[in-house]
Amino acid sequence: MPETKEALTFYAAQSTYSDPGALAGVYTDLPRDPAELARISRDLLIHRVEGDLFGHTHPTDRLHNDAESRYIDDTLSILVERNAAPLSARRELGDRFVGTCRDFTLLHCSFLRHAGIPARVRIGFADYWGSSFHGDHVVTEYWDDERGWLLADAQLADPFVSGHWKVNFDPMDVPRDRFLVAGEAWRAIREKGADERTFGLHGPQEGPFWGERYVAGSIRLDLAALNKVETLLWDVWGEDEGAPGTPLPEPSRKFYDGVAPLVSGEISFEAARKLFTEDDVLRAPQTVTSYAPFNGPSEVVLR
Repeated sequence: MPETKEALTFYAAQSTYSDPGALAGVYTDLPRDPAELARISRDLLIHRVEGDLFGHTHPTDRLHNDAESRYIDDTLSILVERNAAPLSARRELGDRFVGTCRDFTLLHCSFLRHAGIPARVRIGFADYWGSSFHGDHVVTEYWDDERGWLLADAQLADPFVSGHWKVNFDPMDVPRDRFLVAGEAWRAIREKGADERTFGLHGPQEGPFWGERYVAGSIRLDLAALNKVETLLWDVWGEDEGAPGTPLPEPSRKFYDGVAPLVSGEISFEAARKLFTEDDVLRAPQTVTSYAPFNGPSEVVLR
């Protein structure tokens, strides 16, 4: 699909979240190839839950605090403090930033935008983590001049990791039926009869973070990311009253029935911008509630 010049220009520029700021100098000599940049992102970070996979024990303070960094300049400060080598140098596990899928993706987007390649963060659900469950996940969507928007999973850019999960596709071209952006996940549940219990951070047997309410929250996050407001995954705003795991009220379900098509399939840049800026439920406010997994809830004023 042809993309507008306005959209490509917008996504090729850094956001408040992806801007390296005073540390832009560490991007000197980075390659321009999207796959190489994904591998560099992979080699600088380790996921919070990958300790067993790599045979590594995360220091508790890093496990709890690294992924609370909302902004790439903070992430880079941590990385440079631990190891001042060029970013292209693969870090030992003890020197890596201990993050989540969002951190791999935001760093990859920051690299791509630095190279002038349009890129955006997408929030949704992947089915390739060892089961058919659609697990909460974040990937890069980047612009290819020949093929248009492609999905890339920087977390899979290490063959050791993709091999462990028996991934049978190119991590730089994730099939769109293996990763459903949040709007597509909502439509799969509401329009195609998919089981809401198979979408979330985990299944119902493990806690309350699953189902329509969780997917609706992911739609808000994905729309914000499409507008380059790339918050933490546990930053919350615009929620209706109700506890995690409880059914959404019918008016809320109808509301997201209308929103989901605008953030799925071929995105209209103009429509996504208009929806985000004009809807009080969807627009990210200056202050959000952050439900940090280890550090507990707090009110955070965004930059």
